[in-house]
Amino acid sequence: MPSATEKEPAARPSNFLRQVVERDLEQGTYRGRQWGGSPGDAAHHHHGQPDPAKIRTRFPPEPNGYLHVGHAKSICLNFGLALDYAGICHLRFDDTNPEKEEIEYVEGIKDAVQWLGYTWDAAGTSHLYQASDYFDFMYRAAEYLIEAGLAYVDEQTPEQMRVNRGDFGKPGVDSPYRSRSIEENLARFREMRDGKLADGAAVLRAKIDMASPNINMRDPTIYRIKHAEHHNTGNKWCIYPMYTFAHPIEDALENITHSICTLEFEDQRPFYDWLVDRLGEGGLINTPPPRQYEFARLNLTYVVTSKRKLKQLVEQKVVSGWDDPRMPTIVGLRRRGYTPESLQLFADRIGVSKADSWIDYSTLEIALRDDLDPKAARAMAVLDPVKMVITNWDEVMGTGHLEPCSAPVHPHDPARGRREFMFGRELWIERTDYEDTPPKGFFRLFPGNKVRMKYGYVVECVGATRGASGALTEVQARLVPDTKSGTPGADAVKVKGNITWVGVADGVKAEVRLYDRLFTVPQPGAGERDFLEEINPDSLKVVTAYVEPSLSRAKPDEKFQFERHGYFVADRKDHVPGERPVFNRVTGLKDSFGK
Repeated sequence: MPSATEKEPAARPSNFLRQVVERDLEQGTYRGRQWGGSPGDAAHHHHGQPDPAKIRTRFPPEPNGYLHVGHAKSICLNFGLALDYAGICHLRFDDTNPEKEEIEYVEGIKDAVQWLGYTWDAAGTSHLYQASDYFDFMYRAAEYLIEAGLAYVDEQTPEQMRVNRGDFGKPGVDSPYRSRSIEENLARFREMRDGKLADGAAVLRAKIDMASPNINMRDPTIYRIKHAEHHNTGNKWCIYPMYTFAHPIEDALENITHSICTLEFEDQRPFYDWLVDRLGEGGLINTPPPRQYEFARLNLTYVVTSKRKLKQLVEQKVVSGWDDPRMPTIVGLRRRGYTPESLQLFADRIGVSKADSWIDYSTLEIALRDDLDPKAARAMAVLDPVKMVITNWDEVMGTGHLEPCSAPVHPHDPARGRREFMFGRELWIERTDYEDTPPKGFFRLFPGNKVRMKYGYVVECVGATRGASGALTEVQARLVPDTKSGTPGADAVKVKGNITWVGVADGVKAEVRLYDRLFTVPQPGAGERDFLEEINPDSLKVVTAYVEPSLSRAKPDEKFQFERHGYFVADRKDHVPGERPVFNRVTGLKDSFGK
């Protein structure tokens, strides 16, 4: 797939974020900024060249889990805006919490961004960063705030702090430590840094306004003590910045212009602005500083995106792992058969807004079908096979004869060639294609009815055999000679039914995994309900199917449209070409969930 960096920007629908970017470009808001050295370097902010990027955005995941479909929207949004406006998007790992991050997640996130078609490299430079690279600068910024009388060390207990913070109806109460001298605060903060205080014994707080109607502005904590090893900085630090303090600094050091996040951070924006404005006044960061903008997160029906709940599904073995094709994780969607282009299309279609809303899961499936329809090779597969025997085959065609048939690889693209398969005395057909007594509107196989075997011959059904339990074991039919598709006699017999089949002689046995939605309700776990009790018991059915011979050469991750059935993908882990064919159902040809 071509990298998204090589694509021509498509005409995309406007939204409030694009309007903000266009206004800033028009007004030249960030035109004079410098870029040079490394972010976090003092030199970086004073001795650079003009910034080559018109805008800078960032995707800043915490490496504490696998990314999901909501993150895919954010990746497409941030990297997409940078592409469309001659900017650069940074990938930054927000690793401010030493106890939760894992390298496995770091690698998984990088892989997900690249698979979606984006890169953090621009003009020969990598823009891959991690918050922990800036810990030295963050510490200097904290000391600057203390020296400016804008921060103090608080040694109240967590419970005292919680009570004194007040609530929405009651202003906060000043800490008894709020009036400490600058010298005292500086000395105490350095003792925190040097490991002389126990976890929880003290915190550094910004000095803003304990009576603010926004509780986030009531002297928020900006540093806490945590004697824990960090995966990047080891044991260098025993104090760590709070996310709300670290994030604006990371944005500022990286010259981010538009810091785009979800609505739950809206109440934090006043502190974001307060911090970058104070650090700008002190000459510590470039001005004008970045600004934060919030959009509504993705709420998708029939899906949970809470990291805690996704972890529960994996740990309780409700699913086979993070990449189970029923999971809304990017690795799960990829294994299910979703394409990067379908997720980009989905993100474009749902747009961005300030208002929370629910997107129906079928919107995601429609984007997938629209992407796969012109791309996916066609193939025939029989998912619930029963044998059909053509009783007059030997006398009409000769004993043991196999008649070669063919069909286009793609009906709208003749250049892709044709696929070959054999028509013989015995064929696999779908069990549901036969009825002893046909219901109204049933044009397939029943005694006395003629149907066309797609790309093959017309046959007339003469009966069927059932076992002791009444289950269908075999269907019998007679060949109508000289009716092969593509020959002059093909239209001599008019039929209403046209059914797919696979030859017994050259059909390939395959494992087919019929995946459906993981939950039975649109909003799993809403209210007080237990989301685990709303698991769809039919979310996975495994069947032994027969597929046409062209599929024996399918490569892992290759997508197909199984005629009549929907879109399928050769499983990227378990499928072995020529040895063990395994196909996952991606989605049906139309939405049939719950029908």
